[in-house]
Amino acid sequence: MAQEKERALRNRTLQVSEPERGALRQRLLYPAGEPLALSDITNKTICADTCAALGLLPKGFADLVIIDPPYNLDKNFHGLRFSKTSDEAYLAYVLTWFPRLMDALKPDGSVYMCGDWKSASCVYRIMRDFTVVRSRITWQREKGKGAKANWKNVSEDIWFGTKGAAYYFNSSAVKQKRRVLAPYRFEGKPKDWEETGDGRFRLTYPGNFWDDISVPYWSMPENTDHPAQKPEKLAAKLILASCPENGMVFDPFLGSGTTSVAAKKLGRRYAGIEINEEYCLWAEKRLILADENRAIQGYTDGVFWERNTRLRQSRPKKGLN
Repeated sequence: MAQEKERALRNRTLQVSEPERGALRQRLLYPAGEPLALSDITNKTICADTCAALGLLPKGFADLVIIDPPYNLDKNFHGLRFSKTSDEAYLAYVLTWFPRLMDALKPDGSVYMCGDWKSASCVYRIMRDFTVVRSRITWQREKGKGAKANWKNVSEDIWFGTKGAAYYFNSSAVKQKRRVLAPYRFEGKPKDWEETGDGRFRLTYPGNFWDDISVPYWSMPENTDHPAQKPEKLAAKLILASCPENGMVFDPFLGSGTTSVAAKKLGRRYAGIEINEEYCLWAEKRLILADENRAIQGYTDGVFWERNTRLRQSRPKKGLN
């Protein structure tokens, strides 16, 4: 039985009550060792060890795989501890599951793998050997511990690769609205920018440095107690760019469910594996809440907004599957 934390009145961090647990467990998929069909895993949270479950999955079912594995750090994941090791041992660990993950990807599918600066060489080697490496995204993680004898670490990487030469990528779906600081005009008219009720903005194509991501915190409804939770906005960018509508998004280290929640809100199918049952319950509650609220912080009117520039966000219409 998980003990509920006492929260401040304005704290919106997700909580799962004891009475909710039974119903949420009924929604989970616990593999019994038999092969799983696509219909078995579609829109499901699979509560299992990733290495054990990968061999049960159908081949070539995913349009997009988003991988956010434990980094090579000492971390306590709600009672399950991951211990820092050598670079060689961490690479050996990744090799136990990464090649098998590629079996889940469609021939024209894409894969994104998250990591920090310490694991960059390992992640690149894996991506180089098993994918066509397309880019490395660096996103500004504005939270971070101060350091007196080193530079404060405020960024993480996401490596982008594809299974082959042909792949889906929709850059128009991930355009960003940036505030115009120097509103240049041509013949008296705005040049590549527009005047709106919120100010002057320019619509730009996405780059591989993202400085518009807010890490979830206590006053955001997407926040959970997961120690390494990724923002829904970050997952939304990857999904919109690299998974077609109604396509399948797969996350083999689902955590508290961010990838599945973002996929559901954006009209994609999803499947995720998570070994920690408590995190699985959090993911399922978030998926239920997504039925009522499809909003993604920082994504409104089909575009991504710079941090702190969009004061009024409309709520997306219901009806997406």
